[in-house]
Amino acid sequence: MTKGTDASSHPSGDSRFAVVDKRINRAHHAQDQLIEILHVAQDVFGYLSEDVLLYVAHALRLPPSQVFGVATFYHLFDLSAPGDHTCTVCTGTACFVKGADAIVRDVSEHYGVTAGTTSDDRRLTLRTARCIGSCGLAPVVVLDGAVLAHEDPASTLAAVAGAFESDGA
Repeated sequence: MTKGTDASSHPSGDSRFAVVDKRINRAHHAQDQLIEILHVAQDVFGYLSEDVLLYVAHALRLPPSQVFGVATFYHLFDLSAPGDHTCTVCTGTACFVKGADAIVRDVSEHYGVTAGTTSDDRRLTLRTARCIGSCGLAPVVVLDGAVLAHEDPASTLAAVAGAFESDGA
């Protein structure tokens, strides 16, 4: 393997860094590929930890402040580990008008998690999104990557409970 693609080149020995290195090498360490590389890193690790952000900054020869700035600016990047399940409620205009706020409120109250955080038991991350582009399906909830259309608080709570049941919990 070439330098930079050997997983042992990272102090942690974590082989997931080899996947990130492969994308960085394919991009020829081009700094304008930062967002794409951050997406790859998030796909591999599940979120962007400080260690991963510093690794990318070093590999692309960018100041860490620039990498952290990009990661915190864009809504699609997660800087903390998500829970076992992720529930994202669209709060765009169409979804809001059709009751997205009630969905967020009820999920928050039922599972003891506020929007933008993960429950203490790490089972559920509740997020909101400004718009996911499915206005004709409003209100929309994305549960573990599956788009649920025409939701209401009861159907969303049932879907989350069903996701938990599939875990055997």
